[in-house]
Amino acid sequence: MEGRTGRRKWNRIWWSYLFVLPQFAFFIAFTIYPIIMSYIYSFFDWSGIGPLKNFAGWGNYIAVLHDKWFWNAFGNTFVYMLGTTCILMPTSLLMAIALNRVIRKGRVFYRVLYFLPVITTTAIIGLVMKAIFGNNNAFFNELLIKIGILDQPFNWLGHAHSAMILLIVIGAWQFFGMMMVYWLAGLQSLPTDIYEAASIDGCGSWQSFRHITVPLLLPIGAAILLLSTVHNMHVFDLAKTLTEGGPYFSTDVMDLYVYRYAFDTQGFPAYGRASAAGIVFGISIFAMALLLGWLVKRTRAQTV
Repeated sequence: MEGRTGRRKWNRIWWSYLFVLPQFAFFIAFTIYPIIMSYIYSFFDWSGIGPLKNFAGWGNYIAVLHDKWFWNAFGNTFVYMLGTTCILMPTSLLMAIALNRVIRKGRVFYRVLYFLPVITTTAIIGLVMKAIFGNNNAFFNELLIKIGILDQPFNWLGHAHSAMILLIVIGAWQFFGMMMVYWLAGLQSLPTDIYEAASIDGCGSWQSFRHITVPLLLPIGAAILLLSTVHNMHVFDLAKTLTEGGPYFSTDVMDLYVYRYAFDTQGFPAYGRASAAGIVFGISIFAMALLLGWLVKRTRAQTV
């Protein structure tokens, strides 16, 4: 009897596994397999052509860790991540609060307006911004000269500090809408009766924000911080189209560093070294995610 029941249950659900099978196959082929092979490639001196013959052992890892340009890209990536995160966390929260409580008319319009850069192709954004800031006759220079702020054109992408600042600001602007949606979801999950009781007791907007909104949003904020940090550690499309890592590698990031070794057009690609660099970078992101995950868990435990 139990055997018949089990067969009948299987006959009812086997087709659901059939629908999952194509997605699972793609996941194995395009996610699991490349990850496994990247670890294998990292131990070989391989250009991507021919069989894996030249075993390098830990040589690729040693070369990466002794390469000053690796650490330059590593540091620039963290500068970009810190800059975008520090801009995004407070500004997107303030806009979410405004859309949630202050702005009554046109909420949907503003949400769509701020979310448009998120769904826009990053490479297109980089090309457009390069046309706006990229040369002496660009729109931004002409605008500043006309209103009297500049006397002569300034090469915004030709100087290390201004190029990195532009990269950070544009990256934060593109991801602003997504962060705002995260905060909005958190704000709308807060109980309204607490605010009503606080209003009856005479609490103003600032007191309600400081003593109610902020404490209740801490666990959600920690999770948003984790998502923002991991997302902002990858900036390939924007950096490639806007600055290409220049000037003189001042905006070079880890994604560009790995790309150059994996798809070098001036010589033979070095897949082994690119894989080693990607693995070292991935381990650092994993460690950071664990730390931030612990922070999320700790903040949730403190607010319960």
